[in-house]
Amino acid sequence: MTDISGHVAAGFEPVFDAFEENFAVRGEVGAEFCAYVGGECVVNIWAGMATPDRPWADDTLVFLFSVTKGPTALVAQILADRGLMDVDAPIATYWPEFAAQGKDRALVRHILSHTLGLPSFPGYWDLVSADDAAGWHRNDEIAARLAAAPLAWEPGTNFGYHSMSYGWLVGELVRRIDGRTLGTFFADEVARPLGLDLWIGLPVEQHGRVARLLRDPDPAAELLKALWAPDNPAGAALFVGPERRSPVDLANDPDLWTAEAPAINGVGDARSVARMYAMLAGGGVLDGVRIVSEESVAAHTAEQARGIDAIFGGTSRVALGYGRSVRGGLSLGPNDEAFGMQGIGGAIGYADPVAEVGFGYAMNQTFMDAGTDRRPRALTTALYEALTRQGG
Repeated sequence: MTDISGHVAAGFEPVFDAFEENFAVRGEVGAEFCAYVGGECVVNIWAGMATPDRPWADDTLVFLFSVTKGPTALVAQILADRGLMDVDAPIATYWPEFAAQGKDRALVRHILSHTLGLPSFPGYWDLVSADDAAGWHRNDEIAARLAAAPLAWEPGTNFGYHSMSYGWLVGELVRRIDGRTLGTFFADEVARPLGLDLWIGLPVEQHGRVARLLRDPDPAAELLKALWAPDNPAGAALFVGPERRSPVDLANDPDLWTAEAPAINGVGDARSVARMYAMLAGGGVLDGVRIVSEESVAAHTAEQARGIDAIFGGTSRVALGYGRSVRGGLSLGPNDEAFGMQGIGGAIGYADPVAEVGFGYAMNQTFMDAGTDRRPRALTTALYEALTRQGG
C-alpha cells in the first residue's frame, strides 16, 4: 500500500483508488494529482519519492515540459484581452525585425496555432540545444535568429507543432509589447493573484524543492531518440543537439530551471496547474480574482487547426496556444470543449468548462508515449465517474 497524503472530498474516493493503483500497477514513482470542480478543490493528493532520498511533499515542484505552453498561452490571452495585442495583426507590427525573409505576412495567430512554419532556425545547435542548458538563457540571440530565419511553409497553410520555438516567439512578443519577460509577466499577473506555485524561470532559492525526473524504463524510448537528430525536422523542432542528450537529463539540469524557455521549462505543482485551469473553466475568474474575460476564454480556446502534424506526424488539434482533444492523441476527458496541454513524460493540465473541472497531474517517472500512458487517463476516468454519480 502506498502512503498517500492530502485530501479527497466526499464522493471522490474513486480518484484516490485510481491514484493508488497508479503506484501499484502503472509504474508510478512519485506524483501529485489535483482536481477542482465548480471552483472548489475536491482532490489534492501526493505520494511516493521526489528523489531517491526525499519523499514527495506538499511543496514538491516538478519540471512540467510542454504543460508550460498553457501558462504561456494564457499570457498571450491576457495581452489580447486587454487590447494590447491583436492576434490578427502581423507579428512585425510588434517585432519589426521579424518581417525578414518574407515573414511580413505572418500573423500572431499563426504563432499561437502552430501554423507559422518556423519550428526552428538554421544551425541552431551552435546557440541552443538539448545538449547544453546554458544556451537556454540566450533569449535575445534566439529571438534574433528566429527573426532572421526563413519559413518552412507559408503561414496558415500547414500545421506543425512548434515544440520549442513557440515559447520564444510568444516570449519575444510579450517583451516587445509589455517590457517584462514572459516569466515575470506570468508571476506578476497570474501566479501571485491566484496563489500559484508555478514558475517560468525558477528562482535559485526554490531549487531544493524540485523532484528529479526518471527516464522511461521502456528500451523503445531510447530507440525513438535515434530519430531525433538535428537533420531531421522533428529533431530540429525539438532542438536536439549533436550529442542527442536525453530531454530528461536536460530537464534535471538546474541551469535550465532558471532560464525562461516558455514552451517547456515551467516548474510547479499539480495543484497550481489545476487551479489555473479551474480559473479558465470558470470563465476567467476564481475565488473572486478575474484574470481574463469570459469572452476571451471562448475566443482563445476555439479550434484553429487540426490535421496530420507536418513535423511529427499523427493527428493533432489546437486552439490559440491550448491543445484540444483528438482521437488517438491528446486526451482531455470526455467533453469535447476541454482544452489544455500535456508534457512529454506524462504531466498534464486541462480545463473542462462543461463540467467546470480544473485538472492537474505531475509526476517524476516519465513515459514518453503519451498515447499509452494510462496514469492520467485512469485519474480522468475516476474523476468523471465520481461526477456522474453525483449528477455532475
